[in-house]
Amino acid sequence: MKGRFFPVLAVSAGLLTATLPLLAHHSFAAEYDESKPVKLTGAVTKLEWMNPHAHFYVDIKDKDTGTVTNYEFELAALNALIRRGWTRNSLKPGDVVTVEGFLAKDGSALVNAKTVTMSDGRKIFAGSAPEEGGPTK
Repeated sequence: MKGRFFPVLAVSAGLLTATLPLLAHHSFAAEYDESKPVKLTGAVTKLEWMNPHAHFYVDIKDKDTGTVTNYEFELAALNALIRRGWTRNSLKPGDVVTVEGFLAKDGSALVNAKTVTMSDGRKIFAGSAPEEGGPTK
């Protein structure tokens, strides 16, 4: 019986160690502050269409100082975005968009996007922030 215990323990430890990266994935509450909603408008500079979350960047001009900051917006996972009608071509550099979302807790220019309003007026749910009643069409 003792001879079987060590191999079972070793395999169990290996399986547990392999699953730890899954537990390390951040949650909304760990990185973003739901009490800091923002609505920002600017021109898209880049879209990163990759797992685990898509990201896009927008130049936002501060109304008071005139300073331009390149904000990073986190979207949902690709499969969730595709189900909502997004494609890798949904945003292109130069597109002017209005994004509603939540600022990062660390005060950086990082936002968890809730909705993206395109220049033609279409409002697309970004899928990452809390939905509050479901996606906006």
